[in-house]
Amino acid sequence: MSIRPYFRPRRLRNSEEIRRMVRETQLSVDDLIYPLFVTHEMTSKAAIASMPGQYQLSVEALVAEVGEAQRLGIPAVILFGLPKEKDALGSDSYNDGGIIQQAVQAIKETVSGITVMTDVCFCEYTDHGHCGVVKDNYVDNDATLELLAKQAVSHATAGADMVAPSGMIDGMVAAIREGLDDAGFERLPILSYAVKYASAFYGPFRDAVDSSPQFGDRRTHQMDPANAVEAIREATLDVEEGADMLMVKPALSYLDVIRIMKERFDLPLAAYNVSGEYSMVKAAAQNGWIDEKAVALEILTSIKRAGADLILTYHAKDVAQWLG
Repeated sequence: MSIRPYFRPRRLRNSEEIRRMVRETQLSVDDLIYPLFVTHEMTSKAAIASMPGQYQLSVEALVAEVGEAQRLGIPAVILFGLPKEKDALGSDSYNDGGIIQQAVQAIKETVSGITVMTDVCFCEYTDHGHCGVVKDNYVDNDATLELLAKQAVSHATAGADMVAPSGMIDGMVAAIREGLDDAGFERLPILSYAVKYASAFYGPFRDAVDSSPQFGDRRTHQMDPANAVEAIREATLDVEEGADMLMVKPALSYLDVIRIMKERFDLPLAAYNVSGEYSMVKAAAQNGWIDEKAVALEILTSIKRAGADLILTYHAKDVAQWLG
């Protein structure tokens, strides 16, 4: 008996040209935000052992890296700072001469045509490694809000184009919006880490910025990985407080949450392809177990397909060159 199917979906897979024509999800360099680490150290660049291909950069080296990203067509970078000294309040984060402020000013003096975003948080700057003011071994939410606003205004004054609060502190968007508006920065947008989970995928990042908590963990403010409905409540609050864009972090294990956010909210949506996701791909590729390019592009396409408009990824430069 000869079976001749009437419907043949394979007809539209016959060639690369046809596959390109009917492709539903397009990954573009325009989707990328490149995270970078800047340090007070004068050494040009120090390799991050747990994040192959990533570095702690001096201000001078950072400017060169941002310039290269701009030439590759990457539209934005986001900066994370390693201060010279840490203290209980993370004061370098809102010091007008702090490492992020120096970095933003140096970029703005040298590189044009790229958006400079800054992470607004405290874990890299505090000697206890937590995301705000600690009282009785607990992050004091309301005491932290005032300092978050102060930090955001300092970054804006240095020339940042966008600020991105990441601490999951209740009311953080409202406090930062009020602080920015009162300081004359009402045009500066806020990208809120609205849905940030207490994830095990952050390990390499904490190596990169020396931000591991000195006691306890961050589960009292970052979200439980088991929860999805809670993400809607968190994002709703940030939208009501004035967020201009939303983020889900991490991305790969939370594709379902990205889809929920995309369907529920009409703001631009970012997703963070975090350090652990990046480092797993790098480690497997170095062992010859996977094709790094193919796997990285597949992962990033899945994040875009889930609904992300923008993707923060350490693979940004590689992707820009691969997509060429």
